[in-house]
Amino acid sequence: MKTNLLKILEIIKLGEKLKSEMRHSWLSNGRQESVAEHTWRVTLMAILIEPYLEQKVDTSKLLKMITIHDLVEAEAGDIPAFDTMDNPAAKELKALNEIKSIEKIRDTLGNSLGNDLYDLWFEFENKETYEAKVANALDKLEAQLQHNEADLSTWLEIEHGMSFLMGKHVEFDQTLQLLKDLIESEAEIKLKEAGKDTELIKNSVLTK
Repeated sequence: MKTNLLKILEIIKLGEKLKSEMRHSWLSNGRQESVAEHTWRVTLMAILIEPYLEQKVDTSKLLKMITIHDLVEAEAGDIPAFDTMDNPAAKELKALNEIKSIEKIRDTLGNSLGNDLYDLWFEFENKETYEAKVANALDKLEAQLQHNEADLSTWLEIEHGMSFLMGKHVEFDQTLQLLKDLIESEAEIKLKEAGKDTELIKNSVLTK
């Protein structure tokens, strides 16, 4: 038991790094967001939205999947989606580094728990099960919600268009579609208030 607890402590200490691993998102008070903060709010969203999902969900599995998904970034770092969007080589390198990290986590624990976390991480990545689709959707929605709450000056130009690309992540569930619409509407209002032509932005990304 002591040996197992020492291994668990090692992974818990790895998780501490997520408190200082920063994302390309800012908070409403102007401070940059950490990965740990993002992960925490995705889990909160899962707890609150779970009763309204169209299908029965394994809540324990969903929360574990969300919690473990970003743990690899303690070693691999947080790479924004726009950095790999049109760069296959960067996307492949990111995937390889994250796989190495989850393999290290699995091997550190060296038991069924390690294998379970490893399997959950890949389940999220593959986005085939209902829980994985929900986890992925909430991950994307929380990121946009945080952008909405931050000052528009913290957004990159590419993120203006990305505000209207969340539909593909929620098309499997009507509740998540409605949540997406609310978050997207907030983004559109924010952009319009800053004098941005949102119809032009939408057309530029949705017609690609």
